[in-house]
Amino acid sequence: MIGDIVTWLGDPAHWTGPDGIWPRLWEHLGFCLLALGIATVIAVPLGAFVGHTGRGGVVLVGLANIVRALPTLGLVTFLFLIFTESKPATIIGLVVLAIPPILAGTYSGIASADERALDAATGVGMTGWQRLFQVEFPIAVPLLLGGIRNAMLQLVATTAVAAYVGLGGLGRLLLDGLAVLDYPKVVAGALFTALLAMAADLVLAGIQRIVVPYGLRVAAAVAAGRSMETKPATAEAPA
Repeated sequence: MIGDIVTWLGDPAHWTGPDGIWPRLWEHLGFCLLALGIATVIAVPLGAFVGHTGRGGVVLVGLANIVRALPTLGLVTFLFLIFTESKPATIIGLVVLAIPPILAGTYSGIASADERALDAATGVGMTGWQRLFQVEFPIAVPLLLGGIRNAMLQLVATTAVAAYVGLGGLGRLLLDGLAVLDYPKVVAGALFTALLAMAADLVLAGIQRIVVPYGLRVAAAVAAGRSMETKPATAEAPA
């Protein structure tokens, strides 16, 4: 089997053309980035509003958990029956999948902002919106970007469902390979899906390191070190 896979990957015809690895990989990545962009535009403002105002947090978490439980393939198939077009059904299904982790990351980051920093911002005369954008949002950036990374990994793994409604992507290699029992093609589809997920996570991790302020990284490291070094204090009996 390994020899067949190496032979299949070594054939230049399998890398180019409409059904080649490179075109399918770029299609896959395009679907992921489009869905991620739409989900970010929807989830970040909503999560920031709920985290800032404290209104609807319980409802938000409940809805996010319900959405996470939805089977993406079933949702895409249902939307395809409604829209009768593959691309809108697939993109909407992927956006629904990507919203919960971004929403949860944004909400958690805003809601967990240090009260001392918020009190200081209020003390210097900041308005609510100024406090949100200049204090709370920068503090929330690590969790927000963590939610985006989580959403991207889920999208890369799930975008293969696009092939089931007639679209491209790496899922096409899986579906077409299974149809004709071309197992090296199936393995290639799975392999490049995994490699794309790892590459996307590394890129987003690099962006997260660049975007997150240095002070927040230092504060997080200090807090982690204190939590490991701190031991329960024991009161000594007076002599």
